[in-house]
Amino acid sequence: MQTVLGVNGQIAGELTRELYKNYTKSIRLVSRNPKKIHETDELFSANLLEANTTEKAVEGSEIAYLKVGLPMNSQMWEDQFEIMMKNVIEACKKHHCKLVFFDNTYMYAKTSEAQTEESQFVPIGRKSVVRAKMAEMLFK
Repeated sequence: MQTVLGVNGQIAGELTRELYKNYTKSIRLVSRNPKKIHETDELFSANLLEANTTEKAVEGSEIAYLKVGLPMNSQMWEDQFEIMMKNVIEACKKHHCKLVFFDNTYMYAKTSEAQTEESQFVPIGRKSVVRAKMAEMLFK
């Protein structure tokens, strides 16, 4: 079973289609209001702010893909993203599930320099700080 956490966005839809086409038909789609992309998709309604439902959403998964999004609201990002990240990490640890996190580049320097795995975080702005904290949580 491969589980996509946060399935209502464009990237999650593309990911789900790619998984189905090339890897597995055993896919669980998780969001507050998940919708099937393929007939065989398993739907699971969960609020990732709740540790218990996050744990149940991940249970039985070999790989979980975290692709959850929030509106472009700094306060929501500060209030919710770190909680969701913590809940997903703990659920994956409990169920020995690999975690793939789809991140953005907010936490990196705002320059024309190429960004690599060795690039340092230079978070400027509220959303950048949140994304840096999330990435650091995952690295730990």
